[in-house]
Amino acid sequence: MKSVTRQLAETLAATTVADLPAAVLEDARRAILDWLGSALAGAVEQPARLTQRVVRRLGASDEATVFGGGRAAAAVAALANGVASHILELDDIHKGSTIHGAAPIIPAALAVAEREHADGASFIRAVALGYEAALRIGEAVNPSHYRFWHPTGTAATFGAASAAGSLLNLTADEMVHALGNAGTQAAGLWEFNTDGAMSKHLHPGKAAFNGVLSADLARAGFTGATRILEGERGFFHAMSSAHDPTRITDGLGSNWKISENGFKLHACCGHTHSAVDLAIAARLRQNWDADQVLSSVANVLVETYGPGYEIVKQSEPRTPYQAKFSMAYCVAAGLLEGRVGLDQFSADRLGPAGVREGDLATLLQRTRVTVADDLTNRYPAAWPARLTLTLTDGSVVRSSSDYPKGNPENPVSTDHLEEKFTALVGSRVGMETAEVALRAVRGLETSRDMAETFCNLYLLPV
Repeated sequence: MKSVTRQLAETLAATTVADLPAAVLEDARRAILDWLGSALAGAVEQPARLTQRVVRRLGASDEATVFGGGRAAAAVAALANGVASHILELDDIHKGSTIHGAAPIIPAALAVAEREHADGASFIRAVALGYEAALRIGEAVNPSHYRFWHPTGTAATFGAASAAGSLLNLTADEMVHALGNAGTQAAGLWEFNTDGAMSKHLHPGKAAFNGVLSADLARAGFTGATRILEGERGFFHAMSSAHDPTRITDGLGSNWKISENGFKLHACCGHTHSAVDLAIAARLRQNWDADQVLSSVANVLVETYGPGYEIVKQSEPRTPYQAKFSMAYCVAAGLLEGRVGLDQFSADRLGPAGVREGDLATLLQRTRVTVADDLTNRYPAAWPARLTLTLTDGSVVRSSSDYPKGNPENPVSTDHLEEKFTALVGSRVGMETAEVALRAVRGLETSRDMAETFCNLYLLPV
């Protein structure tokens, strides 16, 4: 019987654009649209600027676009764009694998597509195949993998290699080696969250870099472990306490994982989103303004699932980064202000003493987050939350949700994603850039050379 690694590699190598259903191609285009918004807007942030500066010292090359940072060799362009993609916490998320697929996979695909002068259809196929590998591998090791490892840096390394390998037209044998070399480089530890370190942004950037490197090495004849997934010292055994290889093979080549992708509408950790949706909906349903929230709500109780709680349990954030990973802060902000966008995490809102904005600080003190076993048992198939508001008159308002808005079970339209894109990119780098980029995405399928599609986006405001 063929190994799991071999079965995956053969499917990746054999799949053509014609093999992908129209709906899958559309889902890939939506993923690219949503990714590009995060990448362009994130490219002007400090972690991205620091990475661009380092990339410039890694050698002169004009193979691929670095958004806001000129041009560079394909692997380091993927690194820089991967970092930029994950900064604002608005990039996509797949609930079953807990992977932000776009940030590591699409920068790798774009860099190789530009260097190889691939057409737009091949680029779209590569993105779909990258998601296929990453999300299936992530599901196979989730949720135990998530205890220590950030899957966007680990499992998604395989996705970046698969996308790059697709554009290089690797054979099945070469794809096995690309996966082998990707897996041995897969890394990304959650310890960054303790300090709010920039390492989180590095994870998808490095996964993109390692994916390009792995595919290039495979094309050159460099070998990798042929059983990198299921081997005795392979990815499954080393990086999870429980794994399910059938998540790789079930429906492989027919049920396409990119169609399960979810999009984020709030600028914070995805584990907060179901609860944030509930908070915003409660505010609308009660027709409250901020003053009425403060005068009406005595206590806020959020119930969530255990693995998510471990990431968002910060109750007294002191930096914008900590606030993005604070369920209590995000829910309080949604309830008080009716949105949880970039403005809710501006630097002037938080400081060494905590939340500076008085009304928000008051509501935060009334907000408590706890774990519910029944919700934990439903993760990761669902990302559930319950919200209980105890009002000052003694009445209680309860609501619950299994899926954040933007997930396939609670979908948003392409028009909605384009509005998100235009607002995000326009506010950060200008409406002219937003319009140019949006036209480029809309014309992807007819692009004859990806080297020309996004080449003007290396110039962004400093």
